Amino acid sequence: MAIVAGVDFGTLSVRVSIVDSVRGLLATALAEYPLHRKRDDPEYATQSHGDQMQALAAATREAVRKARISADEVQALAVDTTGSSVIPVGKNLEPLDEYYLWCDHRAKAEAAEITEAAHREGLQAIQWCGGVYSSEWGFAKLLHWLRHNPEKRTQFVSAFEHCDMAAATLCGITDSKLVKRSICAMGHKWLWNAELGGLPSEEFLVKVDPLFAGIREKLQGEYATSDHLAGRLSALWAEKLGLKAGIPIPVGAFDAHWDAIGAGCRTEDVVNVVGTSTCIIGITPAVNLVPGVCGVVQGSVHPHRTGIEAGLSAVGAIFESIASRAGTDVATLSQELEKYRAGQTGLLRMTWDNGDRTVLVNPNLRGITFGWNLQSTAQDELFAAIEGTAFHTRIILDRMAEHGVDIKRVINAGGIPQKNNVLNQVYANVLGRPVLVPSKSVVSLGSAIFAFLAAGTFKTVEEAQDKICPEHARFTPEPTAQRIYDSLYTNYRKLYFAFGQSQDGAFGDVMPALMSSAQKTN
Repeated sequence: MAIVAGVDFGTLSVRVSIVDSVRGLLATALAEYPLHRKRDDPEYATQSHGDQMQALAAATREAVRKARISADEVQALAVDTTGSSVIPVGKNLEPLDEYYLWCDHRAKAEAAEITEAAHREGLQAIQWCGGVYSSEWGFAKLLHWLRHNPEKRTQFVSAFEHCDMAAATLCGITDSKLVKRSICAMGHKWLWNAELGGLPSEEFLVKVDPLFAGIREKLQGEYATSDHLAGRLSALWAEKLGLKAGIPIPVGAFDAHWDAIGAGCRTEDVVNVVGTSTCIIGITPAVNLVPGVCGVVQGSVHPHRTGIEAGLSAVGAIFESIASRAGTDVATLSQELEKYRAGQTGLLRMTWDNGDRTVLVNPNLRGITFGWNLQSTAQDELFAAIEGTAFHTRIILDRMAEHGVDIKRVINAGGIPQKNNVLNQVYANVLGRPVLVPSKSVVSLGSAIFAFLAAGTFKTVEEAQDKICPEHARFTPEPTAQRIYDSLYTNYRKLYFAFGQSQDGAFGDVMPALMSSAQKTN
């Protein structure tokens, strides 16, 4: 028997779960931290490293107290985080600024420049991340920071993903060269590929922008999968967390990738981690490059398998914005939503409110609702938005299948599916296949599984999953609804590519023009 702590840093809070290898989840605690946005810049989203670590300390102490165990009983701790959430650091890993959070899209121009240079120079790595570099990813955010903070460039030592920065801080590591870097993070968001020599060459990076001179060297270090240790808990942070010093901490990863493990993801499964946004995570036995996805990376989900990532830039955030505009909350607006039938609203919702992560990789998009009439309600729009996120998910799964990624099971995990059976049934009907939903929350359970591996409790991920992961509820397609959605999907695809492709789409210039007009007005 062993007890570990699984840590999950989300967009607005950190969750710490105390898990027993025999008894399962003992207790969970949450602590919030602020998300910094600017009304005059909707692309801006940052968070403080100090706020997050302070919240971690509070949540850990509370979780241990609620679990009614001695702090000395916790044998390992593992950390996952949002991503790509990037922080520039100076000497001794001191933050030079706040994290560019995953949902910060200020680096749109930089991402486009990286994409253009990659294709012009024949950079192979761009094909491994779907052919388009995103404003949500590391190099784009770092270049944006370098361009907009000239006074801090001389202090710049390196940049880290949140998962690596958090683990290094807990281990008391202050030398940037000694920080283990997550293959999950660097492979999906930084064009790192072991078979292609690691990061892009210095020559390529400087062609993107001379400000990248020397950056490749500053990002060097040991790149590792999560079955390796980042280090051991330092005495300083052991005291802050209320745990014993010296316990192992594995190399971290992104929250969605470990949530997929916690949801029971196996080879040829796809997990929709549905929360503020959706990350679509799969494990595939073969390396098949898929245009428009967020990366195909060996070892990013399962240490010994190939991981594939895609997703939607906003899901729960869209539901919340619809409710907010209606002067209510999602729970209230969702009452009696189960009475809705497929297509009954007459609305078709393009869920691009925060841009398109996959397969268009286009941040210059905004939400569109087709079919309004004078009787349409906010609740109608909410149901149409659920349908829209399901249609978008089908676009992504179809793209994967077209390029040889076999999908045996679809699992809905994350914070929303356990609380929203309407969404799960709509997804089953739209996708035309059963959708499995963990019977209990799996947030931070993936972290616990990797903590157990670090403690030596289990030998393999599969052994830990068999013991720790909850059973699944099953939502099967309803034939009548499936037929309706198959018909609507044909129209959804037409609109998706017509409005979403900036160059080839029939209406691809509409959304960028509207966004440009709004920016000029502001």
